[in-house]
Amino acid sequence: MRAVRFAEFGGPEVLRVADVPVPQPGPGQVRVAVRFAGVNPVDWKIRSGLFGGSLSRPRGLGQELAGVVGAVGPGAALSVGDEVFGWAIGGSYAEYALASAVFPKPPGMSWQDAAALPVAGEAALRGLRELAVRSGEVLLITGASGAVGSLATQLAVRRGIRVVGTAGDPSFVESLGATGVRYGPGLVERVRALVSTVDAVFDAAGHGMLPDALELRGSADRVLTIADPEAESLGVPFSGGTPDTTTPEVLRELAEAYTAGNLRIQHAATFPLEEAAEAHRLSQTGHARGKITLAVS
Repeated sequence: MRAVRFAEFGGPEVLRVADVPVPQPGPGQVRVAVRFAGVNPVDWKIRSGLFGGSLSRPRGLGQELAGVVGAVGPGAALSVGDEVFGWAIGGSYAEYALASAVFPKPPGMSWQDAAALPVAGEAALRGLRELAVRSGEVLLITGASGAVGSLATQLAVRRGIRVVGTAGDPSFVESLGATGVRYGPGLVERVRALVSTVDAVFDAAGHGMLPDALELRGSADRVLTIADPEAESLGVPFSGGTPDTTTPEVLRELAEAYTAGNLRIQHAATFPLEEAAEAHRLSQTGHARGKITLAVS
């Protein structure tokens, strides 16, 4: 099968499409014929070596997928032919990938949308849960037009939370049911002109947004980031996904919200598998408005 691999840490140019053996599912696993794969910032951070480690052999990339089950391992509660979306094991930038945490794709959900939901949707739900934001409260979301921010915005609005979302294009945020505000110098003043208090802050943007967020909130209490590596120095919790948070139950909640018409997926760009390097270059700019995906088959 064709799969994207890299044998050394470096820039996007280290990514290569290689011919590799088709994986065989183990206990509790399924093999998925991948239709679309999601591209996330963690992918290029791994590729560039930001997380350290060493490469003893070429490795794959990609955490999320959407496709059709083609083989089932012992104990897996799915059948050949099932259309699913979820998290990959060992990389999703490939024609076939293994998975264990997957969920049936709703009939009305496109393959592209399905591949865009798992990682960003889990992060959005996790952020709202850890901040314990309640109906009627004011939540500031930075990066509200991005893949995670736009989903968090919609999920929060659905729960009766007033969202003020920062973006380069406030009109897009407003189309999601929130109050949009342009990021950049003067953000604190612009937000204060809209709301008298900020009950919680979900930083999905990074890019040095935390100082303004802390000023608006008044303290680090109920401020959370998934994107700023300076969080610890500012006393702000950094939330990262774990194996415990990547479950079919999360996918079920996202599927139900999508089917009910409460989630609109914003797509930034889609590239063929052979152009995974270009997808990484776009992701690294930090300015992709929405989700980047790879069309595999």
